[in-house]
Amino acid sequence: MNKQQTKQEETSFGRWLIEMIALAVVLFAGVQLIFHYVLAKDVVSGPSMETNFNDGDRLITYRLGKIKRGSVVILDAPNNPGTLYIKRVIGLPGDKVEAKNDQVYINGKALKESYLTKYAVSGNFTADFSLQSLFNQSTVPEDSYFVLGDNRPISKDSRKIGFIKKSAIKGVVRFRYWPLNKIQIFTN
Repeated sequence: MNKQQTKQEETSFGRWLIEMIALAVVLFAGVQLIFHYVLAKDVVSGPSMETNFNDGDRLITYRLGKIKRGSVVILDAPNNPGTLYIKRVIGLPGDKVEAKNDQVYINGKALKESYLTKYAVSGNFTADFSLQSLFNQSTVPEDSYFVLGDNRPISKDSRKIGFIKKSAIKGVVRFRYWPLNKIQIFTN
């Protein structure tokens, strides 16, 4: 092997190394941007969404997700600055929400809550309420949502903390990646 071939190989390796470092930096920056503006990693803390979400579950939320009835969302706690809550959206802007005899009604129609089937419930799991009795108004305000925890008897939700402004919702839960035996994709 002559000196020119050796020098060419060293140049090729050096160029390849620089390209790999540049690629790693671009990928790292891209992932950081995605997790800053599009996705978020969150950890469930507390029992308000048990048994569907347990303390310590690790989630990926989509910051730009469309908020629908039944969506599980991460939100800024209006009563505890700096704290995030996980709750389920029940009432959309303009909805009339009430609960009677352990059944939630939206605009007079019974809400199907299949996500509560994991609870072996006896008695009044969802205490009776209406927006009129809670807030002296009949519907969910524009640009706000009514949220409930799945563990209704202990959840600190809209019944106690009021309507949730759209701006307070940080993301819609899309994926649980921990614990491994409960990995799940959420489409609503």
